[in-house]
Amino acid sequence: MANARLLVKRLKSVRNIRKITRTMELIATSRFKKAMDRATEAAAYTKKISEIVGDLGSADLKFSHPLLEERAETKKSVLLVLTSNRGLCGGYNGANLRNTLKHIAQLKVEGIDYALEVSGKRGIKFLNFQNIDIDQSYTHFEDSPTFAQVDALGTRYVDDYIAGRIDRLDVAYTEFKSISRQTAIVESILPLSSLAGDKAEGAGPSSGGTADYEFQPSPQEILEEIVPAAFRAKLFKCFLDAAVSEQIARMVAMKGATENADEMAGDLKQQYNRARQAGITSELAEIIGGAAALE
Repeated sequence: MANARLLVKRLKSVRNIRKITRTMELIATSRFKKAMDRATEAAAYTKKISEIVGDLGSADLKFSHPLLEERAETKKSVLLVLTSNRGLCGGYNGANLRNTLKHIAQLKVEGIDYALEVSGKRGIKFLNFQNIDIDQSYTHFEDSPTFAQVDALGTRYVDDYIAGRIDRLDVAYTEFKSISRQTAIVESILPLSSLAGDKAEGAGPSSGGTADYEFQPSPQEILEEIVPAAFRAKLFKCFLDAAVSEQIARMVAMKGATENADEMAGDLKQQYNRARQAGITSELAEIIGGAAALE
């Protein structure tokens, strides 16, 4: 019966782990729904403001905003990597970090000086283990990043780009496309000249040509307001996409762990029943043998 006692202990441990993974799955599901609502709302706003900026950027205006102007040569780039503070989310962090390593290697091949900024404890630990220098690290972005938190970063990037301290901003994150589709990508969001291309890919009413705008009070004042707003909205959307993708990955991972725990518990239950039956059979055989010896 010693083997049966060991199986009972293992079965109890598996069931306790199953309770934990099931609870984490339910929590991730709840957080995912809230994060998806925020990401969906932000996507609609970002798409529309990108269409407007794209139209303004392609219009024949005498004034152009610095954020829309591409550098003749990229000398200094910033790579912002978005990872999670917690684990147990499957391959979410791994995909982002693999893209990060590839992008860093590409920057070195091109001879571009870069600054690496990482959000999330998992990414910070991994890159430190790889002996890769991190210029800025952030751990305060949780599963519900606020616009105020992201705006502080966005303001600094805008100031650095306009002042010429950086020539490009790349973001390595997981793009949320649907519940069943999330893609780890590295996207350039500065300069904003790519917004016109994003607009053309959409099915918006202005995608067939340049819209005709009447400016009030003036094109310059409007561009000075709307272009930085479009960049901040795009950066905020990156954080929201990363947050909802993290919760989906954790939800899927915990669901798989719960199913594996159920399967393991079933196997252990069968082994326990067999061990118990073998023990009972052995005891009966000993009793029968003893009774026969007494006769």
